[in-house]
Amino acid sequence: MHEFDSIVATIALSMGVAWASGIRLYVAIFVLGAGGATGYIHLPVALQILQDPLVIGVAAFMCFVEFVADKTPGVDSGWDGLQTFIRIPAGAVLAATALGDVNPALQVAAGLLGGTLTAATHFTKAGSRAMINTSPEPFSNWVASFTEDFAVLAGLWLALQHPAVFLVLLVAFVALMVWLLPKLVRAIVRVFRKLAGWIGKLTGTPGASAAPSSALREPTGARGSGSRPAV
Repeated sequence: MHEFDSIVATIALSMGVAWASGIRLYVAIFVLGAGGATGYIHLPVALQILQDPLVIGVAAFMCFVEFVADKTPGVDSGWDGLQTFIRIPAGAVLAATALGDVNPALQVAAGLLGGTLTAATHFTKAGSRAMINTSPEPFSNWVASFTEDFAVLAGLWLALQHPAVFLVLLVAFVALMVWLLPKLVRAIVRVFRKLAGWIGKLTGTPGASAAPSSALREPTGARGSGSRPAV
């Protein structure tokens, strides 16, 4: 039974840090690093590098930068676009190393699963925030951002303290993402089409759209002269 609990805890830590990395990578690194350094969290040997004061300090600084960027409408979507190239590979590496000293094949499998989970979480987060940013008021953006902050902290706490509960909730979250992602993609495509239409109206030449249809019409005078009987 103890061995089974240990396996569940390891899987929860691996997938938990991958899930959290898709939303708040630097928060996940800071929580694990600070928790390991203070003895509150027992990290696998491969993850104990996160306990280094330099890593904790850099993660804390980046947490502050992300906190400001993520609370600013428009800037948050640009930040998410940049983080696509950072969160996903980092989530895969953290998920693989969280398993500890195991068969390399298991680490590769965990990296693949973790990277996929991080990517799905990241794109769900980025897509929903892009939709929220279509609203002119900033309050919905702030509510969403603070909700994400709370969700990451609560999720990491659950993964560490109640791993079985976290895994059950993670399965439900993945099912929700599978249902939500296609809808987000379609909604974002509609938004970009509207933006393209507005830009076209702003930059288009007045009357240009009417030119092709008028050019196909036969002049009134020519039609009238053509219908007159010859004498």
